[in-house]
Amino acid sequence: MTIIRTVEDLNALYGATSEASIVKVTTVLTPEYRQMIEASPFAALATVGPEGLDCSPRGDEACVVRIADERTVLMPDWRGNNRVDSLANIVRDPRVALMFLVPGSTTTMRINGTAVVSIDPELTTSFIVDGKHPRSVIVVTIGEVYFQCARALIRSQIWNPERFVDPANLPTPGTLLKAAKADFDRETYDREWPERAAKTMW
Repeated sequence: MTIIRTVEDLNALYGATSEASIVKVTTVLTPEYRQMIEASPFAALATVGPEGLDCSPRGDEACVVRIADERTVLMPDWRGNNRVDSLANIVRDPRVALMFLVPGSTTTMRINGTAVVSIDPELTTSFIVDGKHPRSVIVVTIGEVYFQCARALIRSQIWNPERFVDPANLPTPGTLLKAAKADFDRETYDREWPERAAKTMW
């Protein structure tokens, strides 16, 4: 196969970047960018560390982050699987990227910047839900923020209910685990998962 190996070859293949693609990038949150992010309950968090890259789904009941100021967003680290891949990466390499989805909208928002993991008691307890608070909060300093072209979401028809996949036609989490470990108790895991998830959401 023919492989592109230089930026110069890429530029020759794709041509010049449009003006809109350049001017949309800002170093602070504009009021309009803030409005978009505050409408997003879900984001993908990308980090990098010595072992490689990680991309983690993040979600919350309302906005997935709290906007502290025009250069800072706060992301509570709610209960998960305790792998702490993202956090382990951040404490060794602060570079992060966020992609925000807004249900029903084909416009996504992106933030590139740096982050630290804070365990400040005043900060963590400020995120209390049902009497529980996150053990840490990811504090992201914005390097650049911009919106993403809508073509990918339009092509995928991601918000079209007629394109939704019936979960009954997909492998269950227990089935996925059994595929990785042949003697895994798939039936018990799938039976107990909904209640376990409900009790450990926060």
